Amino acid sequence: MRRLALAGPLAAALLAGLVACGDEPPVSTTTAPPTAPSAAAPTLRPITGTAPSHAFDVAQRKLLVQRDGRSIPVTVWYPQGPGPFPVVLFSHGLGTSPVDYRPLLMRWARAGFTIAAPTYPQTSSGSRQMNVLDVLNQPADASATLDQVLALNRKAGDPLRGRLATDRVAAAGHSAGGITTVGLFTVARDDRLRAGVVLAGSSLGMGLTYAGAPAPMLFVHGQRDTVVKYADGKAAFDAVPWPKAMLTLPAAGHGEALLSSEDGAFTAVADTTLDFLRWSLYGDAAAKRRMTQDAGSGSVARLDSRL
Repeated sequence: MRRLALAGPLAAALLAGLVACGDEPPVSTTTAPPTAPSAAAPTLRPITGTAPSHAFDVAQRKLLVQRDGRSIPVTVWYPQGPGPFPVVLFSHGLGTSPVDYRPLLMRWARAGFTIAAPTYPQTSSGSRQMNVLDVLNQPADASATLDQVLALNRKAGDPLRGRLATDRVAAAGHSAGGITTVGLFTVARDDRLRAGVVLAGSSLGMGLTYAGAPAPMLFVHGQRDTVVKYADGKAAFDAVPWPKAMLTLPAAGHGEALLSSEDGAFTAVADTTLDFLRWSLYGDAAAKRRMTQDAGSGSVARLDSRL
């Protein structure tokens, strides 16, 4: 996919742009990141249970979210079954779109998760006007997406009515989408989130002050990443005050292990992230125990688990 080649230069532009901004508010954004909410949010109710053991057929639908004059197309992949199924909000990287992550996202959906994937208006492959600093607006776009998707659970006649576990929601994202995901747990804390998955992301522009109810987080990062440095992802991981884990890919770069099922590390990433979601959103203790095995040999991946 040639358009994926844009992700590196665009991410580098984002890094350079935000660093150049220093402590000054960026002038290109339509909304400043909101003030971090109080850390005194109520503790989320523990989940205990077992994740589905069989694969589901998956259906797809499209939505359009409107927020403050911003149009945000959303792709929803959902299991064909009675549910209710947990919801994972997925944020794409710069110069890509949700469909580029289909190998990973379909793996999650077939296992019993509804995936809601917005296409951000100024950072996706189809953007008419590319503005890398608009990443700072994306946490609010992500929360607006959740508002609309979760509301379908109560909408009469909708195919998703009664099939969404609205109290079991996670956020995940790659690169700039990983930065967006960090923002949903820091400056733009969405208290509906019970878990987070940050793929080759960092805290750039979002800060390291995690807020709200404790929510387990999984970070995945390649040590040869030249776009978002491993050290920056590790710093975001280190600052998390809750249960957390980090999957390190010694030979991986920025996104190969996420975008292609043919990459050698894809299986480790797919299996580890899936079992993390099974544990954090279904309460499946056996899935948590499998995560170390999922990571495989240290030459491909290694897991530092503090869950």
